[in-house]
Amino acid sequence: MSAHMIFDNAPIGSIVAWSDGTPQPPARFRKKLAAWQTSNSRGRLVRKQGGRGIGNVSLSTFFTLHEADYGAGGAVAIRVPRTFSLESKLHFAVVERPPIGSVRVFDRAGDGGELVYLATNEVDAKEWLTRHGYPGAVLQEVTADEVGADAVEGRAA
Repeated sequence: MSAHMIFDNAPIGSIVAWSDGTPQPPARFRKKLAAWQTSNSRGRLVRKQGGRGIGNVSLSTFFTLHEADYGAGGAVAIRVPRTFSLESKLHFAVVERPPIGSVRVFDRAGDGGELVYLATNEVDAKEWLTRHGYPGAVLQEVTADEVGADAVEGRAA
């Protein structure tokens, strides 16, 4: 599926895989494998941003996937996001959709908001917020209409 299809159809919180279509090299070729993994991986869809202009600069439509966290002792030191424009030539697939009834925690309201946690329910979301402190956080429940849209329209995700 194209980047455009992911932007239009995948709900925030979905696990999305991307690939350039090349076969995975054997594990013994560590450098080749590391290079391959930059174009063949997966992450959670955390943000969608429509095109916009700032002065004379126009920014294209894009989406961001959260690929990994690195840290120790429960503290995240580095977050690894991957941002893709709709012009990306990579192939994408929705691996997993967020469960119906789960609650998304966004860092702020509006189009610029980014998913920071996908909770199993509202109680879990509020408990997580007490430990992580996002003062402008917004909670949004995942609905059946949103997750089931592709099945109703006859598309496989």
